[in-house]
Amino acid sequence: MSSSEAKRRQAERIIARLTPPGRGAIAVLALEGPGAASDVARLFTPASGQSLTTLEPHRVVFGRLGPEPSEEVIVRLRNPESLEIHCHGGELAAARIQTLLGELGWEAVDWRQWLLRTQLDAIRREASAALAQAPTQRTASILLDQLQGALHRAIASIHRAMAAADLATAKTQLEGLLAAGPVGLHLTSPWRVVLAGPPNAGKSSLLNALAGFPRALVHPQPGTTRDVVTLATAIEGWAVLFCDTAGLRPTDDSLEAAGVGRALEEIAQADLVVAVFDGTLPWDEQRRLLPRFPSALVVHNKADLVGSRPNREVGIWTSAVTGEGVEDLLHAIASRLVPQPPLPGQAVPFTQRQVDALRLALDELARQNPAGASQWLDSIVESAS
Repeated sequence: MSSSEAKRRQAERIIARLTPPGRGAIAVLALEGPGAASDVARLFTPASGQSLTTLEPHRVVFGRLGPEPSEEVIVRLRNPESLEIHCHGGELAAARIQTLLGELGWEAVDWRQWLLRTQLDAIRREASAALAQAPTQRTASILLDQLQGALHRAIASIHRAMAAADLATAKTQLEGLLAAGPVGLHLTSPWRVVLAGPPNAGKSSLLNALAGFPRALVHPQPGTTRDVVTLATAIEGWAVLFCDTAGLRPTDDSLEAAGVGRALEEIAQADLVVAVFDGTLPWDEQRRLLPRFPSALVVHNKADLVGSRPNREVGIWTSAVTGEGVEDLLHAIASRLVPQPPLPGQAVPFTQRQVDALRLALDELARQNPAGASQWLDSIVESAS
C-alpha cells in the first residue's frame, strides 16, 4: 500500500456497527478517525463528570449520549482517534447514534468496510473477517493465533533464514506452512465428506446415526436416495458437511440414473469419501467398487445383523441401529481430514491468496531467487485491498 493511500485512510472518519443487526442485548459501534474522542465528547455526558477528552487511553466510561431522551452507553476509549460505543441492542438505539454522529461528518460503513479501511495489515484484516465466520471454537482459536501474529512471525523467520543465505531452512519452513494450508482453508468452510457405496448398504441410516436425528429418508427398498442429502456438523472441532448420495449401480430408471450421476460428481469433489458397504453381504462381490474411490475410508455397516464377523482386510464395523462403531468412525474421519492438527500458536495460512503466495515463494526459492521469494512473502502482509 502506498504512503499516500495510508495517509488518506488515516484522514477518514468512519463509524461502523460491529455487532450483527437484529435483536440483541448490546450493540457495539466503532469510530476511527481524527476527532473521534472530541466529537463523541460533544454528545456524551459521563456519569463521573470527567470529560472524555481528558481520559487516559483504554479507559471504559459509563454515561449518557445524545439529547433527551438520551441513551445510556459505555464508551471505550482506545486513543483520541479510536473508540467504541456500547449501547442497547436492536436497531433504533444504534441507528440513532449513527445519525447523530453522521451530522458531525462521520461516514457510516458496514463492518467489512471498517476492517478494510482501518486494518492496514492484510493478514490482520483477513483474520478479523475470517473470525466472524469461524464455525467452531477450535477453528476460531487457530484464526485468533493468526490475528495475534503467528503467521507474521513465521514469515519473518523465513525472511531471516533467506537473509542468512540459509535457503534450505527457508524452504523447509515454507513447506511446513504449505502443509498446513488444507487445514487453514477449511477454518471457515466445512470439509465435504461423501457417503458412497452400493444401494441399501445403510448410508442414509448411517447419516442419521451420525446426526443423532432422522435427517435422511430410510426405506428397505434399494435406490431410495436420489438427490444428495447434506448434514452440517462438527467433528472434534472441525466443520464437516456430510453428503449422503445415491447407491452406485447400473440402472434403467432415469431418475435413479440422475441420482447416480450426482453421486459421482460429489465423489469427485469430496475431501473424503466414506465407502459404506453392507456387512451382511459377501465382501468379494462388494469390494469391486473400491477402485472407484481408492483413498476412501471403508465402513462395513449393519454390524448388528452379523453374528460372526468375517475377516475383511480394511474397514470399520458400524451399526446405524445400535450405534456400534459410530464414535470410532467419527474419530477416523477427523484423523483422515486433519492428521496433524495445528498446535497452539502455530502459523497457519488460511486464505487462498496466502497459500498461492507461499507456493510462488517456494517456486522462487527452487530457482535460487530469494529476492523473488521475499516479494511474494511481503505481499501476504502488505497486499493492497
